[in-house]
Amino acid sequence: MAHVFAFWETRAFYDSFMARSHDRLAAGQSGTYKDIQAKLFDYRFDVKTGFEPRFTDADVVRVAHCKVREDRVEHYSLMQEKVWNPAMAGSPGMVRGVFGEAPGCEFLVMSMWLSSAEHGKYRDERIERLLLRAQTQTDVVALAGDVVELEPSWTV
Repeated sequence: MAHVFAFWETRAFYDSFMARSHDRLAAGQSGTYKDIQAKLFDYRFDVKTGFEPRFTDADVVRVAHCKVREDRVEHYSLMQEKVWNPAMAGSPGMVRGVFGEAPGCEFLVMSMWLSSAEHGKYRDERIERLLLRAQTQTDVVALAGDVVELEPSWTV
């Protein structure tokens, strides 16, 4: 399995790429993958510091794709900002991250870490307490995610 993250400077650049280049590039990749899913998320806010799509100073990315109950979107977003972000920002191995939103009450939380071990410390020491405090089970309908070890040769 591979995860590909793309960051666009503006929506106009994204729309231009989709209109002019996407189909030609996709046709050239036909048969190179078994299944593909793509989703566009709009930036909401940073996790820890000003987000930069730079992967040279991190070895691991934690990505969480959440589908949130429509009546809990405001609470979920507030808990991300007031509970989860400070907890991640306080973890020594966390580099930076971003919180994004897509139509249909979907959110993406991407956090970058120095190593799997550093992310593991955060996960083992804090997750259960944070889940209860943020009432995540009440907000989230579905959660999918992964811890992705970065391959430097794939960074462009």
